[in-house]
Amino acid sequence: MLEYVLLGAVVGLGVYLLIRALIPARRSATATVAQIDALRELGPYSAEAGGGRSSFKENVGRRMAEFYVRQGWQQRSLRADLAILDRGWESFLTTKIGLAAYGFVFVPLLYAMLWVLGAHLSFLVPLWLTLIVAAGFFVLPDLEVRQKARERREDFRRVVSAYLDLVAMNLAGGRGLPEALMAAAEISDGWAVRRIRNTLSDARLSGQTQWAALASLGQAVGVEELVDLGSALALTADDGAKIRTSLASRAETMRRRELSEIEGKAGQKSQSMLVAQVLLCAGFLVFLIYPAITQIAAI
Repeated sequence: MLEYVLLGAVVGLGVYLLIRALIPARRSATATVAQIDALRELGPYSAEAGGGRSSFKENVGRRMAEFYVRQGWQQRSLRADLAILDRGWESFLTTKIGLAAYGFVFVPLLYAMLWVLGAHLSFLVPLWLTLIVAAGFFVLPDLEVRQKARERREDFRRVVSAYLDLVAMNLAGGRGLPEALMAAAEISDGWAVRRIRNTLSDARLSGQTQWAALASLGQAVGVEELVDLGSALALTADDGAKIRTSLASRAETMRRRELSEIEGKAGQKSQSMLVAQVLLCAGFLVFLIYPAITQIAAI
């Protein structure tokens, strides 16, 4: 009887979530405006948009992206992580749906194989395992993207600190701010410097100021240092001496922050090694004392 009650509760919860997804609750005016902006950025969806040659994966990703927009789910931090990894939002959603579908199929197949082999388990076991595995597979890409984006964002910050020094050196050499920004971005061909160079080139072609473009890039990839840099350059764009001083101090501050983070990570690793050594010594003491304890207990 309990199994049927739990099964009915699970089915009822699924129906409730489906109804909530199809008929969303009333949103505030702010959420409505954000939804309109997101739909404008996404663009209208039609079969002719892809020339009739859109693959099944592209259609799934596009429809999932539209579903997120209609529900008002911004996911800005996740979008920033994908932006710094140069990965598309629609392809990421397609990966999540594909992994979740694989989780829904894998557990029932495993249950069928065990049933054929003679292992007759309760129906609730594969049901809960299917839900748990599908949910875990659905969340797994988020964890992977966040970890990789955290590492890449740290590399980006190190590049930004070196880039600020190069801009200050070009300013000291007599170049103007736009020329100094572009010249500093042309020295290296790393992925971060190339991203900055492409942003500056696009800003020059579109007529946007380079510091505004840098601020937009910082917002897109989640690097606050670039946002602050764009705001500072917008305020002191006409004073070369103030710009050089500001860039040098910002680069020094970023290097000190990076050094403190490295020292903190080194301290954490040292503490973990100390704990491992203490556990090893405790195990060795137990190994030495155990024979004496057994003899005393035998007496």
